[in-house]
Amino acid sequence: MDVSLVCDVMMDLQGAIRPAVYLAYELTKRGYKVSIFSPIISRDVEEHLRTFGITPVNLHVRPFAKYSGFSLLWFELWAREALFRLNSKHIFAHSPVTINFSHTFAVSSRFWYVQGPTSVALRDGENELLGVYKFGYKILEPTINYADKRLVKDMAKRTVFIIANSDFCASIYKNWGISIRGVIYPPIDCKIFQPHTSRPSSDYVLTYFGKETEFTVIKAVADSGVSIKAFGAKLPFMPKSLSSHPNVDFLGRVSTDTLVELYSNALFTFFPFTHEPFGYIPVESMACGTPVLTYNMQGPRESVIDGHTGWLVESSQELIHKALRLWKQGYAPQIRSNCVKMASMFDRKFYVKKWLETLKSENSG
Repeated sequence: MDVSLVCDVMMDLQGAIRPAVYLAYELTKRGYKVSIFSPIISRDVEEHLRTFGITPVNLHVRPFAKYSGFSLLWFELWAREALFRLNSKHIFAHSPVTINFSHTFAVSSRFWYVQGPTSVALRDGENELLGVYKFGYKILEPTINYADKRLVKDMAKRTVFIIANSDFCASIYKNWGISIRGVIYPPIDCKIFQPHTSRPSSDYVLTYFGKETEFTVIKAVADSGVSIKAFGAKLPFMPKSLSSHPNVDFLGRVSTDTLVELYSNALFTFFPFTHEPFGYIPVESMACGTPVLTYNMQGPRESVIDGHTGWLVESSQELIHKALRLWKQGYAPQIRSNCVKMASMFDRKFYVKKWLETLKSENSG
């Protein structure tokens, strides 16, 4: 049986790419002929997929922002489809899609795995935009909102069943009048993300720099004397005062092995965000035995248990105060083992099992 999957840009195999790739691995093992379509696939990823018997279909989309950072590339690919349907025309000549993991291809599919509308992410992150980016967003906001809703509704019409990556994510689409068939949480690999040491150094707090990061909160914590290590992409709208801060060690993009070591040795992972439908960072951190301090809202509220695997707070001021308290006073050692146990519920084997059950149920129906 042929299975076609569609996903976003595949420069590596991390983040939002994992749901498609992990399912493709399992389906290939079970004898399915699997193809993965993507607007851009790096040569390394193409070779990796082929070694597992998966056929990569690189659509060779040529965006202007290809070398301008992932955030701008992500937005341009969305705009190409939302405004002009330029991405999906590359797929129409191929067989029907089994599962669409992307928000940038309005193609007919049996399943669409939704991971959050672009317009909502931009709206929630507006306060963190700087200068020309904030000015540009304010001008384009009405067009973005209209085009995104139109795109989502068009994609929903082309889909038989829609699966969300969290209850929070499902609620967004339901508010837009979109019917959600169920929720399947994204996966991590607990054989990779596990404690690196039994004696963590606990001499820094780990955080992430990305397009959903609340940089103002991180700076406030750094200003208070907390030693912070940060990983992620260098963003055009990231405050220079933060990247050059004496208490912030910005490491840029790191390998998975390095990331596991960073998680494992951190006192806690600090995750202030503007918008997060699910949140890989909290789950990866917990899998490595490190608790998470974040907001009591959206996706992270569904994985972090307050007082058991981390701490959930209601406001940015509370987040800052709690970070300082934990830095000075620490926490009970038992929390680290609680984290590992909780994160195991998000292991890829459970994710794949749920997808296989869903595919079998809907296809037999």
